[in-house]
Amino acid sequence: MGAPLFQVRPLIEQHQVQVFSSNYALYGDMSYRVMSYLASVVPELEIYSIDEAFLGLHGMERYTKPALNDFAQEIREQVNQRTHIPTCIGIAPTKTLAKLANHLAKQDTACKGVLLLDSVERQWWALGQVPVEEVWGVGRQYGQKLRAMGLDTAADLACCSEAWARKHMGGVVGARLVRELQGTPCHQLHASEDGTLARKSIAHTRSFGRPLSKFDDLLGAVAAFTSRAAEKLRAQGSETYMMTVFLGQNRFGPTPPPYTYSAQITLPTSTSNTTDLVRAARALLEKLWQPGLLYKKAGVIFDGLEGHGQPQLSLFEQLPEVQRPQSAALMRKLDQLNSRFGQNCVQVATAVAAVPKGTPAPWLGQKRQCSLARTTSWKDLWEIG
Repeated sequence: MGAPLFQVRPLIEQHQVQVFSSNYALYGDMSYRVMSYLASVVPELEIYSIDEAFLGLHGMERYTKPALNDFAQEIREQVNQRTHIPTCIGIAPTKTLAKLANHLAKQDTACKGVLLLDSVERQWWALGQVPVEEVWGVGRQYGQKLRAMGLDTAADLACCSEAWARKHMGGVVGARLVRELQGTPCHQLHASEDGTLARKSIAHTRSFGRPLSKFDDLLGAVAAFTSRAAEKLRAQGSETYMMTVFLGQNRFGPTPPPYTYSAQITLPTSTSNTTDLVRAARALLEKLWQPGLLYKKAGVIFDGLEGHGQPQLSLFEQLPEVQRPQSAALMRKLDQLNSRFGQNCVQVATAVAAVPKGTPAPWLGQKRQCSLARTTSWKDLWEIG
């Protein structure tokens, strides 16, 4: 994870490192380009995060098995040619082993960005190279616990029995982890059912330009984040029935932990309507906000996504024949206006009520050194003389 700027400033000055502010529009667009290419060359794709994906090669064995390494190198070259983004690829029979292979491919330059674990011998060799805390699903705290038990590497953990894993590593979750390390697939790919790049969850989180303590300022931030996440929700034709809001304090400040507070709600029916979601977000924020505390970050997360027009109704819920079409039409107009005249051209009043006219919202990042959005903004396009 990145370190705060003030902690590494001497190092930056010593080596004349160029520093840039976050550019989420650019990151999201470049991620979409990479994922779109990956989806075109494999039968299954699971987007795990903005910069990571699992590829399923089932059904391609007769074409790729003799030259899996060459196939992976071709993917790396194509991604680099299309986006200039360097990548590393780990290939293995399970997701956990593939993550482990990817970890080693990043560290070992001899791999040239690709590590193939196509035999039991190579799998056990790789397991012996990785500290136990680096195993996907273990982490620092569990790693310390396992090291205290004499398990220092992924190979040590893979030698454990399922019964031991159930007892010491959270039941069936630990048992599955050990089986995956042993080469038995337990985690299937969560590819989109409709074959698109639709995500299983949608989030919008940001650090504030300055710490905030007033409820109205935090409400404006959460409402703005909810509105943006709702736009993403509608863009992929989904609705949500589960929503999480969180607030974060400065981990490097004087306040003791915990630094993050979150609350979740299950909606009566799934929706993508911005006003409904902002209303739910406000209710969650009222549970979280504490007077006198300074907050540095907030976020909104949508889970339990369903296809638009296919909501799971409650027992006594009736589908209104008039209200839903009107709601959908309103959201379409909202998205059309913001698409044509610029993001946040039209916003819900909650997001701007506490902001004096003509002044930037207090939760906006400073972005004093932001790179240009070359791929998503007309004014930032390259000019060729």
